[in-house]
Amino acid sequence: MAKIPFACGECHLILEDGVDMCPRCPSARLSTEHQGYVIIMNPTRSEIAKRLQIEKPGKYALKVSMR
Repeated sequence: MAKIPFACGECHLILEDGVDMCPRCPSARLSTEHQGYVIIMNPTRSEIAKRLQIEKPGKYALKVSMR
């Protein structure tokens, strides 16, 4: 069974396996309840990155649910 990765509740960054703290938002809560994802390679040229206010390359969840 595949392990669901954590996503940051603030910046929506999907974390690597085994990582339990967001490197960009260390005090943010994490969640395994997220939907969809997008990979941003060049945020300055990406309309999606601008809409989601993403400034750094990476793999991001489109929606993160915090409970």
